Amino acid sequence: MTTPPTWTITTEPFDAPVAHALWRAYYTEVSDRYYLLHEGRRTDPAELEREIAAHTGAELAPPGGRLLVGWYGGEPAGTAGVRLRDAGTAELTRVFVRAGLRGRGGAALLVRGAEDAARALGATRMILDTRGDLVEARALYARLGYAETEPHNSAPYADHWFGKPLGQEAPRVTATASGDGSNPE
Repeated sequence: MTTPPTWTITTEPFDAPVAHALWRAYYTEVSDRYYLLHEGRRTDPAELEREIAAHTGAELAPPGGRLLVGWYGGEPAGTAGVRLRDAGTAELTRVFVRAGLRGRGGAALLVRGAEDAARALGATRMILDTRGDLVEARALYARLGYAETEPHNSAPYADHWFGKPLGQEAPRVTATASGDGSNPE
């Protein structure tokens, strides 16, 4: 019997090559999805390069942030970032799993890992924003206990805002999960 691949979650520097490659994949996907829906085209390559250069992820560096990378079967598969907004509030950002690896439990593990990282930073509440067309993300957040809130920012592409009290839970073990699809995204 073959053992299915597992997820491993690690903390990585925001400027590590693996982080950059996953950020590029994430940004390309969400940008293309937006432009295809609203303008019937993919992202202009020059715009993509400008935006990637402008949004490096430096806010995810310690001491006030963390970038988590999810590895599936030893391959980089996804990310989740967390950054402190104030002493008690952290923001969840850059939640992404490569398309071919979705439905294997990685997104939930990454979000839970980000919650644990936020608690370690002293946060008691997690907030996030997302777009209306990212229905899979909204379903994931709702399934993980996030509730829609009033807007907490004026991000130009945000349509939905969520929050969740983090409480004082002991950190969960988030290092591995079965790849059998029993925890779908």
